[in-house]
Amino acid sequence: MNASAEALPVVVIGAGPAGLAAAAHLTERGITPLVLEAGPAAAAAVREWAHVRLFSTWSELVDPAAEKLLAPTAWVRPDGTAYPSGGDWADLYLQPLADALGDKVRYNAAVTGVSRAGRDRVVDADRDEQPFTVHYTEADGAEQRLFARAVIDASGTWSTPSPAGGNGLPALGERTAGDRISYRIPDLKDPATRARYTGKRTAVIGSGASAFTGLAHLADLAKAEDGTGTHATWILRRGISGSTFGGGSADQLPARGALGLAAKAAVDGGYADAVTGFRTDAFERDSDDRLVLVGEDGRRLAPVDEVIVLTGLRPDLAFLDELRLGMDERLQAPVALAPLIDPNQHSCGTVYPHGVNELSHPEKDVYLVGMKSYGRAPTFLAMTGYEQVRSIAAHLAGDHEAAQRVELTLPETGVCGGAGLFDEPAAVEETGGGCCAAPATLAIGAPARAGGC
Repeated sequence: MNASAEALPVVVIGAGPAGLAAAAHLTERGITPLVLEAGPAAAAAVREWAHVRLFSTWSELVDPAAEKLLAPTAWVRPDGTAYPSGGDWADLYLQPLADALGDKVRYNAAVTGVSRAGRDRVVDADRDEQPFTVHYTEADGAEQRLFARAVIDASGTWSTPSPAGGNGLPALGERTAGDRISYRIPDLKDPATRARYTGKRTAVIGSGASAFTGLAHLADLAKAEDGTGTHATWILRRGISGSTFGGGSADQLPARGALGLAAKAAVDGGYADAVTGFRTDAFERDSDDRLVLVGEDGRRLAPVDEVIVLTGLRPDLAFLDELRLGMDERLQAPVALAPLIDPNQHSCGTVYPHGVNELSHPEKDVYLVGMKSYGRAPTFLAMTGYEQVRSIAAHLAGDHEAAQRVELTLPETGVCGGAGLFDEPAAVEETGGGCCAAPATLAIGAPARAGGC
């Protein structure tokens, strides 16, 4: 890249945890970042799950370079042992960090396309010498363009939740049943949302931390004075095994372990029924206008009033289509990273910290980081994103020794190896065993928490 292009900013897409940390690390390295955020404030996606408490403590949610940037301001570091909600994370850390970055963050700027200046994805000639061109729209619909020396996409996956259909497509009737389906953990402190689920039968589809949290919240509602008649049906695509409920007390993130125990307690307490090996094929309505879920095997479940689909998230790669990305065909994650995070093999601390090597693409100087880098894999931690952007910023600054250095140790989940995505025939009846066995007696001593962090 020529000298004039080197003087251009590094465009960071998304003012969430990874994007703002990237900007802080770039600033620390003397490189000018420009953060483009589609929302009207920092952490727009995080604010949409403001009511959900994270299973990481503040000590694991504040990036070191960001803390240095915040130090000269009036910012006060929260208690490192406390568990913030999404709203706390946004208001007490992410927005102050964006404010400290000042005009390096641009709001209401939704990126619509990224390419090489004067080069579509077909053209080879002098490709790496051209700056990136980034197109975005403003709140009033006006189209804008700017140029960048490198692009870091930290836009996340929040905007593209996965559907209920067991084949990755929306189940038949899923779209037309949209008035009864939510793809988010409900905020049951909101009166309108609480009324939607109170006294109702709700199907919760999913087997991860978000599903655990949804089940725990509905169980709490069922126990409340105004919650009579509230009941959940938990729908799992796999059978129940020792790894279904996570690592429990063996998890080095205790609140994450408590999530699975809370889900088990909801089932054991009779507040939820578990339906296993059910892959949703269709949504139908009965004569009372309730939803009936039909499985690929022809099973029809008892009617429900509402459905909460928490089957994961997936990346939106459409605006990167003119770039030469090296993506794994299954996970939609960078090819070098995908084997390390494959949920068929990994569900925990078997994923080691990684940086610029695993995140590079055939297109030079473009990187997907944070949740976006994990594609469809569900095991992301904020600490991982901070390590990713530290390595990338060092690489862009020419400090290759620092870029290759590992500066992070990740906690274990207590789950041994991959949980898998589809049962082997012999695994359906498995109830535990080995180091992954769930304890026979559960004591839930902490409130349910969730979030991919």
